[in-house]
Amino acid sequence: MNGYICPVIDVKKTGKRIQELREQNGMSVKTLQEILGFTSPQAIYKWQWGQALPDIANLLFLARLWHVNVENILVLANEDVFLFCYCFLR
Repeated sequence: MNGYICPVIDVKKTGKRIQELREQNGMSVKTLQEILGFTSPQAIYKWQWGQALPDIANLLFLARLWHVNVENILVLANEDVFLFCYCFLR
């Protein structure tokens, strides 16, 4: 194999996952906005709609807030290929 395939994040599915985790933890968008210290909920809606991803600091914060790993928030579009390559390169 002449290289490797980098993981590709599925932004839409990740947004749905963020919404699922928020709801599973009984949080409204307004509550999450306040916890994150945002002046507007727009960023959270953009995450949930799959228009943007949280930056790494916010991903780490959300993971700790919801007691999950970052990998449980991000949804990979090519996870099956990535896992194959990871095993192959090890």
